[in-house]
Amino acid sequence: MQCTKKRHISLILSWLIWCFVILTLAGCATVGQDYVRPDIEITDAWNTRLSGGLSDNGTGPQELADWWKTLDDPVLTGLIDNAVENNLDLKDARSRLRQARAERSIVKSGLFPTLDASGSATRSGSGGDNGGGSSDTMYSAGFDAGWEIDLFGGVRRSAEAAEADLLASGEDVNDVLVSLTAEVALNYLELRTYQARLDVAKRNLVMQEETYRLERYRLLSGLRDELAVAQARSNMENTRSGIPALRTQIEQAKNRLSVLLGERPGLLQEKLDKYTPVPVVPPEVALGVPADVLRRRPDVRQAEQELAAQTARVGVAVSDLYPKFTLNGSIGYDSLSAGDLITAGSRAWSYGPRITWPVFQAGSIRANIEVASALQEQALIHYESVVLSALEEVENALGAYVEEQVRRRSLEDAATAARQAADFAQNKYDAGLIGFDTVLDSQRTLLSYEDALVQSEALVIKNLVSLYKALGGGWTPLVPNPDTQTTTRGETR
Repeated sequence: MQCTKKRHISLILSWLIWCFVILTLAGCATVGQDYVRPDIEITDAWNTRLSGGLSDNGTGPQELADWWKTLDDPVLTGLIDNAVENNLDLKDARSRLRQARAERSIVKSGLFPTLDASGSATRSGSGGDNGGGSSDTMYSAGFDAGWEIDLFGGVRRSAEAAEADLLASGEDVNDVLVSLTAEVALNYLELRTYQARLDVAKRNLVMQEETYRLERYRLLSGLRDELAVAQARSNMENTRSGIPALRTQIEQAKNRLSVLLGERPGLLQEKLDKYTPVPVVPPEVALGVPADVLRRRPDVRQAEQELAAQTARVGVAVSDLYPKFTLNGSIGYDSLSAGDLITAGSRAWSYGPRITWPVFQAGSIRANIEVASALQEQALIHYESVVLSALEEVENALGAYVEEQVRRRSLEDAATAARQAADFAQNKYDAGLIGFDTVLDSQRTLLSYEDALVQSEALVIKNLVSLYKALGGGWTPLVPNPDTQTTTRGETR
């Protein structure tokens, strides 16, 4: 009896020594390379000449997160708030984030021991058809424990990849927010533009109807011929014909906004029926420098996390070249009687280390390492491409915003001159100094310039929205949770 106890103590001590040695080695070896952010050369200033209220001063995180509030349009603010709450694409992205969070927990569970409990009661027997056989009932219960010692860091690399995947999913949510807020704003501006163009068309139609009525009166009085009446009517009806198309575009813009808000088309009709002018651009827009954009844009951040995840997966693939160590142990009870199940005589146990090492896999492990390395290279190329595209998008938005303001100022002058020309032409025609063709041409020119001016004013705001989107505005960088390090508007980590 004393020898048995000594043997048990010796086995336990040797098992503890094995655990200590393996855990010590596991803390020192992690195969594969650690992720290092790629060094991409970025200029310190924008290539586009900054004017029209643009500056390279840094923008506060919250100001850029809620950029639409600088337009001072309560209706737009309400629409964006509803979209952030109910948009289906955003709900889908948040669902993928929850999936990534759960997958990370699954991978991290591999770092810890497992414990399984089992129990059974089995009835078995033997014998012939005459009832001369026998039967027994076997009772069993036990626990099985196992722990794969992550000696070469394969499980830790998998956990790193899962963590990076979770961060990438968080940035995907942010990217959807950036696109969603910009899309709502652009569609809202489309709606207000169509409404403004409709207002211009109606005002010009009133003027042309008055001209037509005046020419008909003069025809009846014998002061004009039928040609002037026909020309006036043609001009009037041409303007009237453009109104139904504008109304159609207004309804389509409303329906598109409804879908972006996750609502059935038609529910925003009354809310958006009342015409309000296109919002005015803020006096100053702070941009920051190119490096700020790369730190801010969710698509760049997402591409970087995808690269980090793929870098970790190279280490996972490399770890398959090395042996795996597992500590296993079990204790169980087997008895023919339920009352004798939990007794010393029914007990059976085992414990000890286990090693497995792939000796021959026909080159599949090294091929898998090559696959993982190629995917890492692709992720790096994708990251560099996203960075270049981000800088291109900002530069294009800057140029469009600056140049459209120049165009708008010219159109303002042209519309003012056309309005004066139309009044002069009407007065000279009434005095019999010019022909009616000049009046019609001046009215058509006035309508054309006023319509172009409305579109240009809206395009300035749209280009500003595109600029805010290019800068990565539309999501809130909250304080990171140390458990997940992911941040996004409206998400609990």
